[in-house]
Amino acid sequence: MKSYLIHHLVKSEDLNHHKTLFAGRMAEWFVEACFVAAASAYGKPEGIVCLKVHGFRFIKPIRNGSIVVIDSKVVLTGRTSLTVYAKVLDEKTGDFLVDGFITFVSVDEEGNKVQHQLPTPEAQTEEEVELVMKAKALKQQ
Repeated sequence: MKSYLIHHLVKSEDLNHHKTLFAGRMAEWFVEACFVAAASAYGKPEGIVCLKVHGFRFIKPIRNGSIVVIDSKVVLTGRTSLTVYAKVLDEKTGDFLVDGFITFVSVDEEGNKVQHQLPTPEAQTEEEVELVMKAKALKQQ
């Protein structure tokens, strides 16, 4: 599975009242990183939209001055959907900070779902096999 990496510097304007990264800012970066993976796989950025964010969870607080790395990859495709997994790591320490899934759908110019004809990515590692199983379970919910 192809990974896409995006880096962000956490600045003072990104912080909440606890002086940690504001969840809304992380959500913005997270959705953007997942969109990059989905749009790159689909090949037409204008042809996909976000349908649902699944299980977006913070593992550790993120501090001012941290550089975060968002690693995103398409882990499952359906007829019209692409499910992307992303994890966020601290660039300096490698600490695991955030993860979750986002489902996108392919659409035409009027916003109607269309089939995308993309193959399901092949899992290469045990971690990817587990991610595929989790993504399939999300579709059942």
